[in-house]
Amino acid sequence: MDFDDVAEELYRLPPEDFIAARKAREAEARAAGDRELAADIASLAKPSTAAWVCNLLAREQPDEVAGLVELGGLLREAQENLAGAELRALDVQRRQLVAALTRQARSLAYEQGHQVTTTVATQIEETLRAAMTDPDAGEALVAGRLTTALSYSGLGTGERPNLRVVPPPRPARKPAKPEPARTPRTKAGDDERRRRAEERAEAERRAEEERRRRELAEAQEDADRAAADAEEAAAADEAERAAVEELTDRHEQLETRVEELTAELTRIREECTQVGHDLSKAERRQKSAARRAADAALARDRARRRVEELRNR
Repeated sequence: MDFDDVAEELYRLPPEDFIAARKAREAEARAAGDRELAADIASLAKPSTAAWVCNLLAREQPDEVAGLVELGGLLREAQENLAGAELRALDVQRRQLVAALTRQARSLAYEQGHQVTTTVATQIEETLRAAMTDPDAGEALVAGRLTTALSYSGLGTGERPNLRVVPPPRPARKPAKPEPARTPRTKAGDDERRRRAEERAEAERRAEEERRRRELAEAQEDADRAAADAEEAAAADEAERAAVEELTDRHEQLETRVEELTAELTRIREECTQVGHDLSKAERRQKSAARRAADAALARDRARRRVEELRNR
């Protein structure tokens, strides 16, 4: 029985099966008379849910996890070299990759019958960010034997993450190698060391100049882009200002026209009211005149009949 094989086996199991399997392997080691191995197996800590999901992701998607760790190295290199444009592009790629791997991890856990809560998903994201930011955290994630979620504050090499990972068995101590005999210093050796030191200093100076040149070029690019954006924004502001003035004039004209039409409508309404009154009076007069005309026509007819009667006697 090998410790590394046992650890690999145990950390592949779901968290609910870990304790029973660990006790069984520990008992097997004791039965085989290997107390030291049994003690090492007993020291293996049960992984948290987030750690188990990250271990599962590292085993099922090793290439994607390795790419995540590699991208973290590129980010650190870009930060150290102050490559602003490259750093921004890599940071966007980092966020996308962390989100994608978190979704994959949740899907893998679901396939294993485990529902990942929002809290656990947040711990998985923190572990992936820590693996990108710190090389040790990256190695721990790739190993797939985390016992707890990792955390990291900020981007850089400041605060170390809280790493808890099962270490491989300690190799046997090798005998110390004898130190090579020191060669006596000579003038030629001093000249060679001085030449190498000068070459290193020159290389560092050139690297510093290249860094500053790259930084200046990026700053100039940002300044040109900002100037173009400012010019475009000023042109847009001028165009909008002209549109506002034109619309203001048109609005004032329409308001004046509305006032004129409102006054005209008021006058017409008053005239319409007066005409309505006059119409009512005229209709009443017309009715009276019609009655008088009818009465007169009736009286005329009676008078004519009377005349006709008198003539016929």
